[in-house]
Amino acid sequence: MPNAPRKPGNADTRKKPPPVETLAEVFYYRKQIDARTEMVIVLQDGEQIIGTIEWYDLDSLKINRKDAPNILLPKHSIKYMFKAEDRAE
Repeated sequence: MPNAPRKPGNADTRKKPPPVETLAEVFYYRKQIDARTEMVIVLQDGEQIIGTIEWYDLDSLKINRKDAPNILLPKHSIKYMFKAEDRAE
């Protein structure tokens, strides 16, 4: 109803949208960096990168590898990642 009376302060009581960032990603990366956890990073094309996360920013991860050159991965190329110790042998 376009002409219905409005309650004062109605605009202030509307539900606010959720935050854009929950900091869960930041916490996870920080935890893995501090523990120097070896990670398996699976890329969109199925390639697996194994190494430790050195640093991260908004768009990329720097991965240190033992037997290969270090690599800078754009986040959009990552399908998923997990701890290397969790890998089924």
